[in-house]
Amino acid sequence: MRFTKAGENQMNRSTEASAITAVEPPRFSYLTATALGVGYLRPAPGTWGSLVGLIVAVIAHPFSWFIVFGGGLVLVTGKDLPLLSGSLGMLLLLVPSVAVWLVLAYLGVRTSAEVAAYAGVKDPQCVVIDEVSGVHLALILGLAPLSGPATFLNAAEAQAFAIYTGMSVMNWKYLLAAFLIFRLFDILKPFPCRRLENLPGGWGIMADDWMAGVYAAICLRLALLFHLLNF
Repeated sequence: MRFTKAGENQMNRSTEASAITAVEPPRFSYLTATALGVGYLRPAPGTWGSLVGLIVAVIAHPFSWFIVFGGGLVLVTGKDLPLLSGSLGMLLLLVPSVAVWLVLAYLGVRTSAEVAAYAGVKDPQCVVIDEVSGVHLALILGLAPLSGPATFLNAAEAQAFAIYTGMSVMNWKYLLAAFLIFRLFDILKPFPCRRLENLPGGWGIMADDWMAGVYAAICLRLALLFHLLNF
């Protein structure tokens, strides 16, 4: 059976197309980068991703754990355990939130790059791990202590900081402000957000949202300083 050259070229193209479509999509990367499928919600998937970021930040904060499990601990031990105190309290507050953010940042850079490469789009709309990570960073920086290392060693200051941060993440005004301000900066992309988008791979997808989180954190700190977000 003889084929013309045009027929052979067409067959080659069909074979190549079939090989491309046969490649399995990176399922873990899609699951992570879309925040378990939240990125497919419409309209405004970035807004849904930011909402997930708020939820993750609240869950990652130890104050939430004490609210859920604190009463159970008292029943089991028969003792009224202190909420948080001393340098250990500071570590309990800082480490989980920062650790969760670092994991999100690492996974975000890796998985968003894989999804973008598979989709053939620089920043796919379904990728929302950048918003999840960005709004989480805004909440962390908005409450991070600005005082010196002595704060970590002073039990009274540490306990005050514990209550302050814990009540803040339970304050609907603070959470709503973080959500709205972050989305504003994420959409407007002030300098240098758009330049950060030009970074290679997943770094360009994630970094502009981190910068938006930094801007949002500055606004949150100013709002807290002037008591605009009290209960």
